[in-house]
Amino acid sequence: MKIVVMEPLGVALEKINALAAALQAAGHEFVYYTSKETQQDKLLARVQDADIIMLANQPLSAEIINACPKLKMLSVAFTGVDHVALDACRARNILVCNAAGYSTNAVAELTFGLAISVIRNIVPCDARCRRAETKDGLVGFELFGKTFGVVGTGAIGARVAKIAAAFGCRVLAYSRTEKQKLVDAGVQYVSLDELLEQSDFVSLHVPLTDATRGLINAEAIAKMKQGAVLLNTARGPVVDSAALAAALNAGKLAGAGIDVFEGEPPIGKDHPLCSAKNTVLTPHVAFASREALETRADIVFTNIEKWLAGAPQNIVK
Repeated sequence: MKIVVMEPLGVALEKINALAAALQAAGHEFVYYTSKETQQDKLLARVQDADIIMLANQPLSAEIINACPKLKMLSVAFTGVDHVALDACRARNILVCNAAGYSTNAVAELTFGLAISVIRNIVPCDARCRRAETKDGLVGFELFGKTFGVVGTGAIGARVAKIAAAFGCRVLAYSRTEKQKLVDAGVQYVSLDELLEQSDFVSLHVPLTDATRGLINAEAIAKMKQGAVLLNTARGPVVDSAALAAALNAGKLAGAGIDVFEGEPPIGKDHPLCSAKNTVLTPHVAFASREALETRADIVFTNIEKWLAGAPQNIVK
């Protein structure tokens, strides 16, 4: 079979070659592209005769999928797969596997990096130091003793909940299913409205679905505590950015830490959050630690090996 990695995976080429060696030894053709290709005609030229496509977070449209007559499997080097036309895959019985779990620690850690950056004014404090100025007017507040709300308690949300507890927070959670281990650790599951109303921090860890798109809109933000902080390391469209910016500028919220947007960065300078008060923005880097990217590469190659052996893993329904 022909296996095409249509975009770079963020690890050394030596690692890619080592992971591909077993597949090549078994007689499979392997092609690895070291740059992204956003022009759709050129992207199609890369993947059109592939049996298996590996990709990270570059969108893969129904048009491209349907123009690949031999395509049988996608191995997605990402947890979320909302950038892949899954309906087209289902219609053709193309198996889709993701890299579930690779970035749990990386995303959880950046969540708190954003939180602390917001509440301790790290970005403006850095600017003050570089201008030989003082902290005047930049006294922040602590995580300790606050109520920390986690929306979505999958692997990442569960990790965030445990870290929040370690910071000395009371932890609330809202999710489709409750995890007894979290309950046993003191996490209290509540309704979304209760979480919004009671939490000093609201941290989002849900996939992008029809149910979660726009979950945090103007109405939801109005229910949040005065002076709360919103953290989004999940998916951009879960939050109405314009409504969030309006709440920040009006002083309803104390701040926001945002890693994801409606589309992949770069975002435009006119994006509403770029001019919002007390906001720390990062260009979708929560997953991008050295350790996570190494683990991700291992998983997506193993996905292919398992499927070829008749025992697929990490199947996306």
